Amino acid sequence: MDNNLISKLSLLVEEACNAQTNTFGYGIWSHHIKPMLSIARKLALQLGADEEIVTIAVLLHDYAGIRDESKHQDHHIYGADEAERILVEYAYPRQKIDLVKECIISHRSSVSISRDTKEQQCVADADAIVHIEQFPSLFFLAYHNLGMGIDEGLNSVRKKLERDWRKLSRNGKQAIRKKYEMLQALLE
Repeated sequence: MDNNLISKLSLLVEEACNAQTNTFGYGIWSHHIKPMLSIARKLALQLGADEEIVTIAVLLHDYAGIRDESKHQDHHIYGADEAERILVEYAYPRQKIDLVKECIISHRSSVSISRDTKEQQCVADADAIVHIEQFPSLFFLAYHNLGMGIDEGLNSVRKKLERDWRKLSRNGKQAIRKKYEMLQALLE
């Protein structure tokens, strides 16, 4: 694994998360991307996926929306383009760039896209698992960032968690089932 590249990308993404222009706040780093890294790496080891591809995709999967809120709605598409631009600058191999892009494009729960590789499933599963494990960040997004009322925010979080559950692989569901069920019971 290219730890030098990983370090540079981590710094790039963390700085974007800490920028005044990031409307999601630094919590998208501390409560989403950073914990997602360890989850994704663990999944990659379990499934025999390429840990480097998974790690880079996790780092860059939300980057476009973090840098520019107007790209948030389609951040999976813009994010793949941003990842390509960044990785080309680092002379990252074309074949690996394409794999990273596929992971970013297919990570969303609100978009029905097949996940055909172990790497794609690791990133998508890690994204869903971190939403469940770090569920307070979803409330922060709904109430603070999006200005929703109590019922609207609660409904938004419920729907997000349900979409995340549906996108999880069998292994992902096994890993987080108890926490998900407890969270669902609390949200009723």
